Amino acid sequence: MQNPHSKEGKVRLWTRQDKRCLPILEKKGRFTNTEYYLREKFGDITPFFTELYDWFVKNAEQKVKKPAYVKYPIWCSVAEEYMLRPTETEVVLEIEKNEDEVVYFDGTRWDLVLNYMYIPENEEDDRAYAAHLKKLGVKDRHSFVKGAEGFLFPEEKKKVLDSWYRVFEVGEWDYFRIQANIWEIRQEEVVRIYTMEDMPSYRRNPA
Repeated sequence: MQNPHSKEGKVRLWTRQDKRCLPILEKKGRFTNTEYYLREKFGDITPFFTELYDWFVKNAEQKVKKPAYVKYPIWCSVAEEYMLRPTETEVVLEIEKNEDEVVYFDGTRWDLVLNYMYIPENEEDDRAYAAHLKKLGVKDRHSFVKGAEGFLFPEEKKKVLDSWYRVFEVGEWDYFRIQANIWEIRQEEVVRIYTMEDMPSYRRNPA
């Protein structure tokens, strides 16, 4: 799906990053996400996230090719209104990106991936899946990928994993749900840098 606010093939995105990204952008001309930053952020539970991020990267790069020097994704808000706010140690970068370098995904559906759950196609499918689990006698939707139920019902585990690709199926343009994945931030793409002392005003209808 194309961003309705795309202009001449370019879109505005907002991403919150550690302030240490600024000298990297200045020195190298680009910033990419690495496992170091993930380990610093998530600590002992980093392996949980890297496993799922690896899945995301593998599938996202089928839509937009990942440069060989990139390891992990950079996620952005598609509207200033819903961007993460700056903190004492983090800034928000407003960037202008070629839209053909952006992979849109459903952040709400990604939450289901984080919980190892099935992503239903729609509400009707969700009800049908609930009825299916009841028929199987399974009460825990989280148990197929990592739990014992995955050994008892391998076909159900596959069904859950196959459903995850729906995270990239973006229907209605919902600023709250939709997020943008990019592989790198180039220095020349940075339009503005927001700090805690320089907060942007809210816009109910992003332009």
